[in-house]
Amino acid sequence: MAKIISLNVSKKTGTDKVPVDSVEVKVDHGIVGDAHARNWHRQISLLGIESIDKMIAKGLDLAPGAFAENITTEGIDLANLPIGTRLVSGEVEMEVTQIGKKCHSKCDIFHKVGDCVMPKEGIFVKVIVPGSLHKDGVLEIKPA
Repeated sequence: MAKIISLNVSKKTGTDKVPVDSVEVKVDHGIVGDAHARNWHRQISLLGIESIDKMIAKGLDLAPGAFAENITTEGIDLANLPIGTRLVSGEVEMEVTQIGKKCHSKCDIFHKVGDCVMPKEGIFVKVIVPGSLHKDGVLEIKPA
């Protein structure tokens, strides 16, 4: 079973995200209080700790949120979820809208080791059903 191991938010774009214990998510918005939230298809970003561990194995000292992901997961193969997959945690339901992203300006991590997992393995979702997400909460794929 998959779980949320970290929730990460930032007040301004271009700054590090900080871990929090819980967040509120709204339809047509994303995470309340996060600088990247707005009415578009990339309301919330997710990355697996398994992806972060790949970069740690290359010699980096990283923690959840290092790739500016809003939700760090464990136990789910995010990059292989089809677009349209619904993810549920408690009352919250989210829909996968994008796998990976184009990296316009190579990040500090890329410059250090010549690679970055977020463009290939990070995903984006939009909020379908609002509510609260909690650190250590269960994250399930909703059956089609």
